[in-house]
Amino acid sequence: MPKNENKPNEPKVEGEKDPDQWFNELNSLLNKKTQEVLENVDEEVSKKAEINRILITDFWRLWNKFNDFNIHFVMEPSHEQFASFEEFPTKWKFKPNFDFSSISHLSLLDRTQEEGRVGDGIKVWYYTKEGNGTYLVMIFEFCEGEHYYKYSGWKRIYSQYTLYEENISNIDIEKIHLIFTDLIKTWFESHLKHSRDILINYIRDTYPKRESYSI
Repeated sequence: MPKNENKPNEPKVEGEKDPDQWFNELNSLLNKKTQEVLENVDEEVSKKAEINRILITDFWRLWNKFNDFNIHFVMEPSHEQFASFEEFPTKWKFKPNFDFSSISHLSLLDRTQEEGRVGDGIKVWYYTKEGNGTYLVMIFEFCEGEHYYKYSGWKRIYSQYTLYEENISNIDIEKIHLIFTDLIKTWFESHLKHSRDILINYIRDTYPKRESYSI
């Protein structure tokens, strides 16, 4: 038989679908799923950017408030990343090209040497829970003191307490601001009265403990 001669069409089995139909149907489902995932990712990126814009603004305002009383805090992201200043530190605006959605960790930490306050602070990060999307967790972390370990020597012990944790699609900014109101008021009072215990006792009595670690 000549190589280029077409073979006769195979007889079609009764009831058999178009052999391309299954793939066309699958391809349609895959395209639909791709669109759904991309839309969900876009929504999460937009939501994350919105949340970060609010938190960065809040943290910088708090940094300024404590700074007015010569209480030194450090913030992440740093002001060099997100802000342009007309007059440092109060007259500022966001840099037009700053990508809020790229920030996955934020923090506001106390750098006061007295009473072992260094490292006391709020930390925020995002994580992905399989099948449930992106979550935000906000904790307060502080040093509990030092402990001597037989094989590694003296280490500082840090404890974390959960202030807030939620899927970013359900974030309640008002609730976060209520948490800030009570926490910052107590934190500020503890500085004015030179009593770190006021802050630490408030955290222990108000929020669930997350974990402890040593470094």
